Amino acid sequence: MELHFDQSEEKGRNSFWKGNHPSESPKDSSFSSSFESQNDEEDPKEKCGIFGIYAPELEDVGRMISLALIALQHRGQESCGIVTQDSMDNTYFKAGIGLVTQVFNESNLRELKGHMGVGHTRYSTAGGSSLNNAQPCVVHTYHGKIAVAENGNITTQKQLKKELMKMGIAFQKESDIEVITGCLALNPEADESHGPNWEARITNFMQRAEGAYSLAIQTPKALYGCRDCLGMRPLNIGCLELVDSKGNKVKRYCLASETCALNIVGATYVREVQPGEIIRIDEEGLHSAIGRESTRQALCIFEYVYLARPDSYIEDQLVYSVRKRLGHRLAVEAPVDADVVIGVPDSSLQAAMGYAEESKIPYLDGLVKNRYIYRTFIQPTQKERKSGIDLKFNPLVENIRGKRVVLVDDSIVRGNTLAHLLNVVRKAGATEVHVRISSPPITSPCFMGIDFATTDQLVAHNKTVEEICTAIGANSLAYLTHKGLNDTVRSGLASHQKGGYCGACFTGEYPLQVDEW
Repeated sequence: MELHFDQSEEKGRNSFWKGNHPSESPKDSSFSSSFESQNDEEDPKEKCGIFGIYAPELEDVGRMISLALIALQHRGQESCGIVTQDSMDNTYFKAGIGLVTQVFNESNLRELKGHMGVGHTRYSTAGGSSLNNAQPCVVHTYHGKIAVAENGNITTQKQLKKELMKMGIAFQKESDIEVITGCLALNPEADESHGPNWEARITNFMQRAEGAYSLAIQTPKALYGCRDCLGMRPLNIGCLELVDSKGNKVKRYCLASETCALNIVGATYVREVQPGEIIRIDEEGLHSAIGRESTRQALCIFEYVYLARPDSYIEDQLVYSVRKRLGHRLAVEAPVDADVVIGVPDSSLQAAMGYAEESKIPYLDGLVKNRYIYRTFIQPTQKERKSGIDLKFNPLVENIRGKRVVLVDDSIVRGNTLAHLLNVVRKAGATEVHVRISSPPITSPCFMGIDFATTDQLVAHNKTVEEICTAIGANSLAYLTHKGLNDTVRSGLASHQKGGYCGACFTGEYPLQVDEW
């Protein structure tokens, strides 16, 4: 059975291709040469994860923030940082290159005192991976120190940077975080004769900036959170029940990129920050205001496909369940005769389970992932990069040998890893390998905070599905259609959810203004 995308929507690319006689090695030499020159880690990367908390009843919120950042580690492994503040307006800051557990320890966590703080874990998509670009970013303003943690990208940052420089504001960092802090430092039109109006300042930024972002902002008296008017980047509110010095129960609140970070700190999920909304958390509790009107929504649909942890909730849907439904839909759109279904760990396992359930083909673990391999700390030589996939994945030979295998993955970016992964499966004794992808072909770069390569490095931008199938050495290759992805995600939404999505990486149609990069 052959399936095709709608020609007008998918630019004529087939979603299914059955190969003829694939060999154990990729037939396109460009895969091998590009693999030599690039890091073996090609998975798409989310720019970062953020967390913020206001809890005067806690002696040191730094430790709690570090736990939340561990839960958000999958969103960025290059650097991390925490800023806290105590009741005397003293600010404490620690950041470093590396994983949360490598940067923070018992000694430096004890120094992060205070009742309020923000944390950040980063993967660079705008700006380099140096310590200079680590967040949160702390700046001095006329009204005191503020700390800002960002998830996403300001897509008009170049234009805003020029405007701010004309006003005399200088920049030291390569990332867009200083564009945000520069806008927050500007005096708003609102009256500030009785003290700073941070909501007005945040509103001013949101009205000026275009982008996909969620922010956690620590000011001297309150914690703020905001989300872009399209809701492209997620942000959630959690509630903790604590006991104050008088023995009374009080409710305190926190903000997190994903709900999995709320669980680890013992917070109860309240709701998502709405697109265009500003949240203020202070001694009096939780407050809401509109920073910019939201006329439509465009949540990054890749959060469901790959970025979010499976135990997180997005739009009140468990990501685990959505990915299983994607696998069910993929099996309907692209069936194949096979003996076993396996998934590429970790984000593809639920889709593989769904594919197996729908197709009635047994699901088995076929690959074991070494979870202690991180590209930040292992920089192999070019010769060693070729064997990097063997270091990262090890096959369960008894589950593969002599079988026709359906290999389910969530996406293909450059194709290098998948091509070499197919070799691993074939060397384990698979007689056939049929690749099924639980998202459409990635044909366009992302400017909204995900590290997708430029178009000349995106294999689906430059090759047809037939050519990709031949290059990676698969017996057949099929992608989930764009309609299949959208329909499947929407099918689990509650009636109050609007369900608007950005799929620009699949379609090339961007929902907002983008600087020339």
